[in-house]
Amino acid sequence: MVPFGDCGSPKKAWALFSLFALALVSLTLASAAGEAAPTAKPTNLAEPDIDGRAEEGRTLSASRGRWTGTGPLSYAFRWVRCGANGGRPDGSDCGFILGATRSSYQVASADVGSLLRVRVTATNAEGEQTVASNPTAVVVGAPVNTSIPLVGGTALVGSLATVQPGSWTGRQPISFSYVWLRCNNAGGECAAIGALGRSYRFAASDVNHKIRVNVTARNAVGSATVLSSESAVVAVPLPAGAIRLGTGEISIPATSVPSDQRLIVSRVAFTPNPVTTRARPLTVRVRVMDSRNYVVRDALVFVRATPRVTTGGRLLTATDGWVTFRLQPLARFPLRKQGNVQFFVKAYRSGDPSLGGVAGYRLVQVRTAAGDS
Repeated sequence: MVPFGDCGSPKKAWALFSLFALALVSLTLASAAGEAAPTAKPTNLAEPDIDGRAEEGRTLSASRGRWTGTGPLSYAFRWVRCGANGGRPDGSDCGFILGATRSSYQVASADVGSLLRVRVTATNAEGEQTVASNPTAVVVGAPVNTSIPLVGGTALVGSLATVQPGSWTGRQPISFSYVWLRCNNAGGECAAIGALGRSYRFAASDVNHKIRVNVTARNAVGSATVLSSESAVVAVPLPAGAIRLGTGEISIPATSVPSDQRLIVSRVAFTPNPVTTRARPLTVRVRVMDSRNYVVRDALVFVRATPRVTTGGRLLTATDGWVTFRLQPLARFPLRKQGNVQFFVKAYRSGDPSLGGVAGYRLVQVRTAAGDS
């Protein structure tokens, strides 16, 4: 190569310079062409997600996620309905929801029981890619009962019963209303009592019945009514001082008999019967109960023959309601074939007025027969 200084005339030198510059430009362009920026189709960096509650009537909103790729990207949304397992990671095996192609979606009744996902497709000049969000929770709608309401409380007149509404699924919030029912002693043939609160106090009219409740759950979507469990058969509470006897009977003190009840002389037994002699004492056993069939102890019992042909007596009943008298026939006690002697029996409570209170009365008779005087 000829050194630049040996080029002779200026004209020749300029020609050589031009050739050098052209070669340099060609090399620069060739180098630039070999390092051109690469092109790429969309690539997802972060999945879309769904904001909102999976409840019928609610609106869900979806993000498109984060993406990279050459040039401007466009995005398309497609909401899908999936089974209990949520479908494949890309939602490709879930069912398309007709018309649900926006970034927001209002949950419909057809979605109840399913899981929802949104599929986002990003597109550029080089291609496209589709990814799906995680599934929502199972979509809920109108209230659905999952465990029945329970009636709690002691089934005794005057006691308070309270109903627990049970477990429910459905769009929140859910409110409850109650209708109390009086049923037969098997829990059927129920009729409304007129009580509408969550609690109810057992009444005398409920005795020998079971109590149940119709519980209605409501939300913005709809309502549902279910029948509660049943109470025990409603009974009257035991009076103060009640004792359960070995026979299964209940013994109460005379002081526990209320003024609207009465003492009952339930049984009277004579020994001997018939009476055939004045020499032998007459045993009279009396049992006292009240009009509710409780055995009554500590009740005063008065016994006397009418006319007065035996001694009389006044004694307190024992725990089992019995009291035993030993009466001596008097000289004027009649002994005749197929005769009878009447006795007046009164059961009453100490401190009550003589012709009032809870007293009970009974006339009974013992047979007589001719025998030894």
